[in-house]
Amino acid sequence: MDSNLPVIEGPVCPMPISNHDHIVIGHGAGGVLTHSLIQNVFQKYLGNVILNQGNDAAILRALKEFPADRNLVVSTDAHIVFPLFFAGGDIGRLAICGTVNDVSMLGAVPKFLTATFILEEGFPIRDLERILVSMAEAAEEAGVKIIAADTKVTEKGKSDGLFISTTGIGWVNPKFQISGQSALPGDVVILSGPIGNHGIAVAEARGNLGFRSQIRSDVAPLNGMTAALLDAVPDTHVLRDPTRGGLATTLVEIACQSKVTIRLQEESIPVDRNVRSACDMLGLDPLYMANEGKLIVIVPSGSAELAMETLKKHPYGQQAVKIGEVESGSDGQLLLKTPLGTTRHLDMLAGEMLPRIC
Repeated sequence: MDSNLPVIEGPVCPMPISNHDHIVIGHGAGGVLTHSLIQNVFQKYLGNVILNQGNDAAILRALKEFPADRNLVVSTDAHIVFPLFFAGGDIGRLAICGTVNDVSMLGAVPKFLTATFILEEGFPIRDLERILVSMAEAAEEAGVKIIAADTKVTEKGKSDGLFISTTGIGWVNPKFQISGQSALPGDVVILSGPIGNHGIAVAEARGNLGFRSQIRSDVAPLNGMTAALLDAVPDTHVLRDPTRGGLATTLVEIACQSKVTIRLQEESIPVDRNVRSACDMLGLDPLYMANEGKLIVIVPSGSAELAMETLKKHPYGQQAVKIGEVESGSDGQLLLKTPLGTTRHLDMLAGEMLPRIC
């Protein structure tokens, strides 16, 4: 044996990632660089007692986290927003809030998330850390833990920086019967606040507006607000967050699911002045703009005032307003009464006004 060769005694820990300012293809190879990325970046910001065990899955019952008298709720989502950073948020906050909200829309309590990160070779580690900080803050606000994660790396030019896929896990009290199929004639439709801010904030970040504004995305976890609402109004029929396709598309979906007609009052639908101006300039309709922190609530008419009062007590529902009513009809129509007294028939969004919005 050559006596000049170095002698390695015992196992070698992953090398520090400080030698790399950007993602390299080896970070996805499953070896030393992968483990270093996980330990020194991901666990640094997202780590907890479950995730740090280093297993490929988590056993919830063994951790006594799952109550026996609740039903399991699972949702999955993918996030490919461009650009990754925009006023009011970024892809990390979007990934946490979007999945938390999807679980919450069945009246469930979100508890756990899993996350998959598709990283492109050359992606700056500094930007990754910034996104992970945002995810950690959003998870803490929502009261959820990331209990499993995976990382893959693609060759440069193959994944546009970063994609994030998430799965949400929670549980729901079986007494709640909340779904898009539960709207009934006579119900009241409530919206938690102004629409279109997320879509315009992302458009501005892309440089599509041609001017600078103070518009910020509304991306937020809604589970605290939905929990307070259901404590006060357990007979709530529908909860839905109007994301891609906007308010109009979401309400058409609900009308079709419930086989009813929904009639809106255009003057009642809140749209911030700057958002409306931007939409007018770009030829966009705020009714179809994406949102990431707004809530549609459909409740029996007798519960509407209490629902409004409860929403307005929460920071994300202070501008809640009644925007319409549910009527009988089996054709799944969405009708909009305009300020001129005419009625406009609204359909689902055809195509994409702003692709890669969430």
